[in-house]
Amino acid sequence: MQESTVMKTSRVIIFDTTLRDGEQCPGASMNLREKLEVARQLARLRVDVIEAGFPVISKGDFAAVQTIAKEVEGPIIAGLARCVDKDIDAAGEAVKPAGKRGRVHVFLATSKIHRESKLNKPKDEILRLTEWGVKRARGSVEDVEFSPEDASRTEEDFLLQVCKVAIVAGATTLNIPDTVGWAVPVQYGALIGYLYNNLPECQLGKVVLSTHCHDDLGLAVINSVAGFQAGARQIECTVNGIGERAGNAALEELVMLLKTRADYFGGVDCGVNTRELLRTSRLVARKSGFFVPRNHAVVGENAFAHASGIHQDGILKKRETYEIMDPAEVGWTTNDLPLSKHSGKAAIRSRLKNLGFAVSEEALVAIVAKVKELGDKKKEILDDELSAIADEYLEEMSQINRYKLDYVSVPAGTETPSATIRLLKLGGKSGKTPETLTASSSGDGPVDAAIKAIESLTKTNGKLEEYGLRAAGVGSGSIGEVVLRVDFGDGELITGKGAATDVVKASAQAYVNAVNRFLVNGNGGK
Repeated sequence: MQESTVMKTSRVIIFDTTLRDGEQCPGASMNLREKLEVARQLARLRVDVIEAGFPVISKGDFAAVQTIAKEVEGPIIAGLARCVDKDIDAAGEAVKPAGKRGRVHVFLATSKIHRESKLNKPKDEILRLTEWGVKRARGSVEDVEFSPEDASRTEEDFLLQVCKVAIVAGATTLNIPDTVGWAVPVQYGALIGYLYNNLPECQLGKVVLSTHCHDDLGLAVINSVAGFQAGARQIECTVNGIGERAGNAALEELVMLLKTRADYFGGVDCGVNTRELLRTSRLVARKSGFFVPRNHAVVGENAFAHASGIHQDGILKKRETYEIMDPAEVGWTTNDLPLSKHSGKAAIRSRLKNLGFAVSEEALVAIVAKVKELGDKKKEILDDELSAIADEYLEEMSQINRYKLDYVSVPAGTETPSATIRLLKLGGKSGKTPETLTASSSGDGPVDAAIKAIESLTKTNGKLEEYGLRAAGVGSGSIGEVVLRVDFGDGELITGKGAATDVVKASAQAYVNAVNRFLVNGNGGK
């Protein structure tokens, strides 16, 4: 491979695929409201491109991409499509409300193993489909991205052929995916350099080369950087690195790597508002149900924690002795004052807006009441607690709910743990009066007992595969957020989320939420 002779430019495009590739992580699916909240926050973060989904996959995905294209201003809005007419047409229609900011992202497998084992198509057919797919996409939008799937395992000369055909057909971005996380940095960088040096359109800035790296070997971020150094000027990534299998390149790590080591990379500008990184990370964690490990770089709880006395002494004398990044630069410090039971509607509305929530007046009144209720138990309500309150209320009020948790009772001091659950079976859009359902059950513990009671009322039978509890605030009166994943018998993990100051109630809310999502997906509840 040749050594890359990269045109010097300080701008790199940040392409966020949290809502598409990130959501493909098992159990991470979000509903329309949640996707829209994440998209609004991504716009606030100032990413350049939001890949909002895979429109042809389902009516829900189409609606999500179309709604985001209509309501979120700023970033380019992309929809993914295979080289199939119905995929491309669906993506074009979904991003249409974004106007000139609409992008169709077409992909087609090109590696030998994919050609022979998955597609059963020869090279000339791959070239023909590449040309056809890009041209069809250009019929809907001017901005077309083409990805040769499994590019890192594709023969170099054939990959170059495919890229040339895509450019002639009208592709404006060429994405080079390391689809299965197979590449190593030197190899991937050399591949990008080979393409850059042999594609004059990329050297002239008429076509953008892009990276898309997976983390199967823990190399997604460094492979992305190697690609950038070799000529790529778009990096595809996800918030918190969520995605298929081991995930994607983590946006927050990439952005802060380029910023912190600007001395090495030559003053790269990616346009991201880094002070929104922590807020974005926490929002995606809540919506996806995947909490960030404490030791996660940049946004983990321990990212700027110093336990060693030597480190603490150094930090007190000069922060830079043990911190290479200013915590404030990624959002760890804020000038926002904590809310309390005395906070008014205006203050709470403003804070909700900053957190990415767009709420009606009716919703605001209900959320304010819940804030004051929590304020009677603790002095300060933090942003994470306000987000948990708003999430819980909006989820309850959404039309997806078939059941609403109305009452939980767990008797104390009994040898056999038991729980009494009262649910309201909602009438949905019909406006029927909710039906009240009550059941008691025993179990291995209060949470298990509550779940069994819920199952008896909803006539569902699930297997609890994962259970996670996180404190959204500080102190004994803090809200606890529960995320659990349930298999209702079809092998698909359904995520449920709940929040309350009482852990059993939060767990019951989360399980009811999972049941509702299972039923609304058409998997049950006939």
